[in-house]
Amino acid sequence: MTFCLDSTIIKPEKNEKIKNAIILLHGYGGDGKDISMLSLNWKRHLPNTVFICPNGHEVCSINSLGYQWFDLSNDDPNFILEQVKNAEKKLNNFIAEVKDEFELENKAICLSGFSQGCMMSINLGLNSNEEYSCIVGFSGKIIDQNYLKDKLIVKTNILLIHGDADEIVSPNYMLEAKDFFVRNNVKIETHLIKNCGHNIPIEASSIALNYIKKKFL
Repeated sequence: MTFCLDSTIIKPEKNEKIKNAIILLHGYGGDGKDISMLSLNWKRHLPNTVFICPNGHEVCSINSLGYQWFDLSNDDPNFILEQVKNAEKKLNNFIAEVKDEFELENKAICLSGFSQGCMMSINLGLNSNEEYSCIVGFSGKIIDQNYLKDKLIVKTNILLIHGDADEIVSPNYMLEAKDFFVRNNVKIETHLIKNCGHNIPIEASSIALNYIKKKFL
């Protein structure tokens, strides 16, 4: 199989029938292989799930060995929003290919991501013709609340997890996102992990796994 984005793909073991997919979006400067590490534990508890971890469509502007969903070398909000819109088009095409390849509907797909990947998952999961199974985001935020509100079509359930010591993306952004989703009647769960920086610890991974398992039932 060939997708429009180079991807790390982890299929179910023992030729189990694929019933669900988790699309994992990496953070700024990362790649699909990095974020695929989450599948090492998750796949044991989700035997009918394929994990698809694409590389960003652009080489990262500050790390030529990694990728990005949008450029952060310019902090102008209008510039970033145009970058985000371009990334959304790329990712929507990618998701359509995944759905065709594995014969899956949105309700069988979890969108998940870390940092920049979390931000993209939020936008993609709420601006679609059909709800996804869920959105699971680590250490992210809403990129632009006005833009998201204008584009909000469906109300996919969301889980956001953040470290209380995150020095890259402030945990306050999780609280702002929760307030936004509550005001817009989107079901949201949040978890603040103690003594955690900008990373995904085992505790966060376990919370996310339990949430996804319930949504896939």
